[in-house]
Amino acid sequence: MRDVSPSLHAVIRLDAATVLLQWAAGGLLFCWLTVRNSEIGRGYTWLLHGIYAVMAAGSFAAGIALGAVPVREVASAIVFALALLTVRRTPPHRLLLAPLIGGIGVVAGALDASSGGWDSFVASYRVVIGAMFLGAITDAMLLGHWYLVQPGMQRKLLKDLVDVMYWALPLEVIALLLPTGMVSVINGSIDDGWNGMLGWFWIACVVMTAVLVVVTKAALKERSYSAVMAATGLLYLAILTAFGTDLVARATLAQG
Repeated sequence: MRDVSPSLHAVIRLDAATVLLQWAAGGLLFCWLTVRNSEIGRGYTWLLHGIYAVMAAGSFAAGIALGAVPVREVASAIVFALALLTVRRTPPHRLLLAPLIGGIGVVAGALDASSGGWDSFVASYRVVIGAMFLGAITDAMLLGHWYLVQPGMQRKLLKDLVDVMYWALPLEVIALLLPTGMVSVINGSIDDGWNGMLGWFWIACVVMTAVLVVVTKAALKERSYSAVMAATGLLYLAILTAFGTDLVARATLAQG
């Protein structure tokens, strides 16, 4: 096994509570972005808020079971309640409350897991960008399916989410390369436990995610309805590679 310098430690732990709350906050943020102009049926809001309420509840349970961070756990409980309460007809601006409070919670979790200074900045940046990245790609896949329910929707709604993914991916990669980051895994300064394979797996996930996002953007330029279904299928794959891009990197760094 390769020697690991004591100075090269992960700046965040892979904490299930923080990951779940991060995902819920990002998803709720882009749900607001999609429904704020009332161009989509209420059922879509019910679906997404139900999914992310479950994630917030899972975050709360994981935090209590595995090591509580009070601000994060309070935020998880509030996000859970707001996600369910705002399923009813609510002014769009109020839908922002849950993701904003969730954002405070995930930053609190990141700061608790960091050692201060630069590590705190990197940890906070990673969870905020990660929330945007995972939230946008999950919402895009679910919205693609919603075109089966409401086929007359404007394609612009889905294009907007794919555009967010397009710009969020490089920010996500930068976040995971910042010291101490995946460069240290690739060059062997951090032992991934798999003889460097996880570093190369991460690179493959980044490349595949980028390819899938670009191809999805191209598919949505086609006028036929089948283009939306093709884009949705591509987004299924993109969720898997995005998961690898974010969580594999964080898990690898957490054991460094």
